[in-house]
Amino acid sequence: MGSETGTGVPLPDLPASRTESDGSAVVRVLSYNIRSMRDDVAALARVIRACRPDVVCVQEAPRFFRWRKAAARLARTSGLVYVSGGATASGPMILASLRAHVERTEDVLLPRTPGLHQRGFATAVLRFGRARLGVLSCHLSIKDWERQEQGRLLLDRLAALDVPHAVAAGDLNDRPDGRTFGLLAGALQDGWATKPWGREHTTRLGDPLQRIDAVFATEGVEVLGCGVPMGLRGVEERDLRAATDHLPVLAALRVPAA
Repeated sequence: MGSETGTGVPLPDLPASRTESDGSAVVRVLSYNIRSMRDDVAALARVIRACRPDVVCVQEAPRFFRWRKAAARLARTSGLVYVSGGATASGPMILASLRAHVERTEDVLLPRTPGLHQRGFATAVLRFGRARLGVLSCHLSIKDWERQEQGRLLLDRLAALDVPHAVAAGDLNDRPDGRTFGLLAGALQDGWATKPWGREHTTRLGDPLQRIDAVFATEGVEVLGCGVPMGLRGVEERDLRAATDHLPVLAALRVPAA
C-alpha cells in the first residue's frame, strides 16, 4: 500500500506540530489499542513513529508481568516517553514526545462489576509552551449498561482535570449510533465527525466495518483533521495488519494558549 489510500491518491498529511505566534499549539494526538503488545512490536513502533504524534493514548497496554519494562520498550522504540497508566489504570496508558511538559498525572480505577474486566482511565495535564491540554485515555466496557456509566464518569473526570482544553481518546467498544458514543459526542467534539480525514473505520482490516475508536475534544479546541492514517506516508498496510487488531486514530488539534 505504501503511501496510497487505496484509491491511488496519496493521503495528505495533517498539520505538523508547532507553536503559533499567538501562543496556541498544534498538537498531534494518536489513539491506539495495542492488544498488550502481543503482536509485532516493531511494526507497532513504525506505525506510531510515522504518525509523528505529540501524545499517544494507548489502550490494552501491558499490565501484568514486567509491564513497566514493556511500556518503556514501546516508548523507546516509538521515540516517546512514558507519562502515565498501564497496569495502574488497568490498560489505558499515555505516552508523549519530549515536546510535552508533564504538569501532573493521575491513574483512575473505575468501579468493577464482578465477572467483568477492571477498567480505568489514564489522565495527565500536559503543557506545550503556553498551551495546556488535559488528556484522558480510556477503554470502555463491552456491556452497554456499564459502558454508559463509564461514559458519564469519563465526562466527570475530564472536567475534574480543571483545564480549559482537554482531549479524551480511546476504544469505546461502541459505535456512533450507540448510547455511550452519543453521550460523549453530545458533550464533546467527535474528531472524525468534526473534520474527517483519512479512513473512518477502526476495526482490523478484513473485519466488519465499525468506528469504535475515537478522539474527542472539548469546546475551544480546533480540530484540524481526524481519522485512521491509512495511506499516510510511512504507514504501511503490512505494519497495520501486523501491529495489533485495531487501527489507530490520528488527530491534529489547535489548542489555544492559556
